Amino acid sequence: MAWKSFFVAMTRNPISLLGTAIVTASGILILTLFALDLMGMHGGPYIGILAFLILPAIFILGLLLIPTGIAWQRRRDRRAAERGEAPPVFPVLDFNEPRMRTRAIMFFALTALNAVILAAATYKGMETMESTEFCGTTCHSVMQPEHTAYQRGAHASVACVDCHIGPGAGWFVKSKLSGSWQVVSVAFNLYPRPIPTPVHNLRPARETCEQCHWPSKFVGDRLKVIDGFQDDEANTPAKTVLLLRVGGRQGVKSHGIHWHVDPGVQIRYLSDESRETIYQVEMRTPDGKVTTFATEGEGQTPPVGAAWRTMDCVDCHNRPSHTYRLPEREVDDAIVAGKVDRSLPFVRREGLRLMKVEYPSHEAAARGIAEGLKAFYAKEYPQIATQKAAAIQSAAEAFAVGYQSNVFPSMKVGWGTYPNHIGHESSPGCFRCHDEAHAAPDGRTISQDCATCHSLLAMGEEDPEILHSLEQ
Repeated sequence: MAWKSFFVAMTRNPISLLGTAIVTASGILILTLFALDLMGMHGGPYIGILAFLILPAIFILGLLLIPTGIAWQRRRDRRAAERGEAPPVFPVLDFNEPRMRTRAIMFFALTALNAVILAAATYKGMETMESTEFCGTTCHSVMQPEHTAYQRGAHASVACVDCHIGPGAGWFVKSKLSGSWQVVSVAFNLYPRPIPTPVHNLRPARETCEQCHWPSKFVGDRLKVIDGFQDDEANTPAKTVLLLRVGGRQGVKSHGIHWHVDPGVQIRYLSDESRETIYQVEMRTPDGKVTTFATEGEGQTPPVGAAWRTMDCVDCHNRPSHTYRLPEREVDDAIVAGKVDRSLPFVRREGLRLMKVEYPSHEAAARGIAEGLKAFYAKEYPQIATQKAAAIQSAAEAFAVGYQSNVFPSMKVGWGTYPNHIGHESSPGCFRCHDEAHAAPDGRTISQDCATCHSLLAMGEEDPEILHSLEQ
């Protein structure tokens, strides 16, 4: 009788009925998503959060609504009895009638089918939302510069959500809240141009980057050959050879560049909003000793509101996936790749000149570069302009691609808008701290000695001897 009384009470109020519907729907969704997961349909971190965090919370909410509705209905019944009124009742469902049974079976069958369909749609919907295409093109069209740079970067095969959200429910919720404002900004054209960097609420690198990379790994020294060319008529090669002291943890100590992220070392710094100007650096070594290096003089006073930040991977690798290059690098790489014929006189110089012109759009840039390059050879080298017309056209197309991959007039992104802090060619980079100007109270400074991070084996040489020595 107790169970009968419970079910009667549960079906006599809308709150309990709503709770029952929520429990039924969410329960079927959870079971269906779990079954899909068992069958190998892995949808990434969002699906796990949906199936095992969000839906269970909804399921519990439904369970709580059922007794809440029963208590509410009993209270209404008592008040109705006190007034001498008959309590309101729902229509009687008589399953002894064949028609009622048929309708009930159809209702529950269709409900189950709809739940399965909804589960599959939800699964694919979440899978789509976490795809790179969705982030870069479908919804976030404003992110065209970042998406273009991402496609040419070292992490092009890594999904956006793996770095920008990572594992766990907390950052999933934060990203959705942030995304809500982004939707409003795009809809009402409120977003800034260009998108400001750095992203100050980015998830710490130890929770994202170090899922694949880890500071305890010893890398050692790495040889790096940088191919370049001069601006002379012959486009003479100018190679630079470096021995990078990447280092890492070896035994109980860290060496080289990756000493900065040794688990036993903590480095904090005080900077401006852009993190380009660093006023103070605090170093805590494994023995617990803390040393503060600070700059002095005009313009070196920290602004009001400046905050300390603990150094991690992205303070040097600030463009790990969205790397923008300078025109010199684009032209040199195009020559090395054979997209630009090095035998064309002054092709490097002219390519740089044309790529540095301000164009109103990508289409205008492609036309302007092609017309400018053809006009130069028609005037200065008419015979070459005729004999190598195809090579000139190919070079113009390569220069246009380089421009279109780094400059976005509609977003006010130009050459150097987003500096890369690796090294110190395109921005101060390492020299933001390693400038001999940051001094400790005892007089020590943060060294600017080149040998600290690399050995320069050749600089701008046409045929470096060191490369021949290494081949032997």
